[in-house]
Amino acid sequence: MKSLVVMMKACLRILRSPRFVLASIAFLGTLLAQSGELGTSDTMHRLQTTHSFWTSEPPVFPNEYPEFGLIGRNGHLYSWYGMGQSLLMFPPDVAGTYLEHLSIFDQYAGNDPSIRGVFVSFTTNLLIAVLTALVCFRLLLQFEFALKQAAAGVLTLLFATTHLHYSQNMSENNYIFLLTLAGISFQYEWFRTGRKRLLLIGSLALGLNLLTRLTTALDLLAVAGFLAMLLLLERTRFGDVRRQALIYARTTIPVYAAFLLIDRIYQFYRFGSFFNTYLSVFAIQQKKLDPSLPAAYPFEGRFLDGLLGPLFSPEKSIFLFDPLLILSLVATIFLWKRLSSPVKAFSIAAWSLLFGYICFYAKYTVWSGDFAWGDRYVSTAAQIASLLGVPLLLRYRQQIAGWLRWAGWVVVAFSVVVQLASLCFWLPLEIYQMETIGHPTFVIALRFKNIVAFALGKMDPWGLNNHAMTEDPWDYVHITSWNFLPFLLGRVGAAPAWVVNSLKAFWCGGFLVLGGLLLELRRILRAEP
Repeated sequence: MKSLVVMMKACLRILRSPRFVLASIAFLGTLLAQSGELGTSDTMHRLQTTHSFWTSEPPVFPNEYPEFGLIGRNGHLYSWYGMGQSLLMFPPDVAGTYLEHLSIFDQYAGNDPSIRGVFVSFTTNLLIAVLTALVCFRLLLQFEFALKQAAAGVLTLLFATTHLHYSQNMSENNYIFLLTLAGISFQYEWFRTGRKRLLLIGSLALGLNLLTRLTTALDLLAVAGFLAMLLLLERTRFGDVRRQALIYARTTIPVYAAFLLIDRIYQFYRFGSFFNTYLSVFAIQQKKLDPSLPAAYPFEGRFLDGLLGPLFSPEKSIFLFDPLLILSLVATIFLWKRLSSPVKAFSIAAWSLLFGYICFYAKYTVWSGDFAWGDRYVSTAAQIASLLGVPLLLRYRQQIAGWLRWAGWVVVAFSVVVQLASLCFWLPLEIYQMETIGHPTFVIALRFKNIVAFALGKMDPWGLNNHAMTEDPWDYVHITSWNFLPFLLGRVGAAPAWVVNSLKAFWCGGFLVLGGLLLELRRILRAEP
C-alpha cells in the first residue's frame, strides 16, 4: 500500500511538471493542426519510397516521369531525395498500411486523405513535435534561462514560428530542426561535463541529418562552430582547446563518416556512383530532355536575386514568415554586452547558419522553395535563429526600454497570427492565385484576405477564384476547404456524416483542453521560485 502511494505521488509529480505539460501542449497543438494529408508532393514521394522498402511497389511510378523521378541503375526510376525522412516514416507506414486494410475502412478505401496517409502524418508529426518541445526546453535550461523563460521559448517556437506550419505540412524541416537542436544540446552538455556518451548522442543526431539532406553538413559545421566560439569567448587555455578538439574530432568524424557512407551506398544503389549527387544526375537528365537549359542548371540563377529574395521579397521574406527573427536580432544587438558566453556563441552560430543556407541556395533555380509557405530551404535555420528572442525579452525585461519591450510583444502577437493563418488553407492556394494576380504579391496579406473572403463566402466576388485552381480536381477540393481534418473530410464527402460531425466536436473540444493546459502551465510556473 505504501509503495502504491509513493508511485501515485511520483506520477502526480510527473503530470504536474513543466516538461510534461509542455509536451502535452505540443502534442495537442500539433494534433489540432493536422489535415490528414502529408502536405506536399515531396513528402508523398518520400512516403512512396518508404513503401518501396518493404513492398513490391516501385519508389516512383512510370507515369510520374519526367515530372518526377530519375532514371537510375538498370533503367529503373528512383526518387531524387535522401533517405532520412523515408526511414522516419517506415514504422508508421507499415502500421498504417495494415490499418487501412481493416474491414472497418472498406467503404472508404481509395479516397483522400487516405487512412495510411492520415496515420503516417499524425504519428510522425506528433512524435517530432513532442520531442522538439522537450529538446528545446532542455537546451534553454542549459543556457541558464529560468523555467518561465524556457517555457515561453518553447511555446513561441511551437506557435509563433514556421515550425507550426511545417507540423501540418510535413516537409523535412521540423525533423531536421529536431536533430540539429538535439545535436547542439547534447554536444554542449559534453562540453560542460566531459561525458563522451553525450558527445556521441549529439553526433548521432547530427549524423542522421546527413541522410535527410546533404546540405545539413552546414548544421554540423554550425554546431562545431558554436563550440569553437564558446572556447574563444571563455578564453580557454590553448592546451585545453587542443585536448577537447582532439576528443571532439575522434568522436564526431567517425560517426559523420558512417552516416555519409550509408548515404553514398544508397546513392550507388540508385545511380551507380559513390561520388555524385542526385542534383548532378537531375541536371544531366533534364538537359537531355530540354537542351535549351543553361549549362549551369540547376544553379543558373543570379546570386544577388537569391541573396536578397529570402530577406526582402514580399512572397518569401524570412522576416515576414518568421517575424520573431526581428525580435531575436534586435534583442541580441541591444543586449549583447549582457549576454552569457553560450548565448553569444549560439547566436553567432545560428545567424551564420542562416546566412550560409541563404548563400548556398542563392543561385539555385528555385531558391524560394517553389510550392512552399515561405522559403522552406532556410526556414529551419530561421527557426533556430528565432529561438532566443522571447527568452531574452523576458530575462532582461527590466533592462529593456518600455517602448522596445512593447514592440517585442507586438512582434510576438503578429508572429502567432501569421503562423495560425498559415494553417487555414493548403499552401498552394496563393501560388495558384498569383497566376492571375501577378508578381510580386504580399502573400501574408493575401492569406488574411483569403481567410476573411472564405469565411464570408466572398471568394468569387473578390476575384480570389481563378481557372488555375480548377485544373487539378483534387487540388481544387483541397484548397477550397479549411485545411483541418474534420473540414477536409467533410469537403471530400467520402466519410459518413456522423464521422465528420464527431471529429468536428472533438476538434472544438480540443481547443478547450489546450486552453486548460496553457492555464495549468501558467499555474505551475507561477508556483516556481
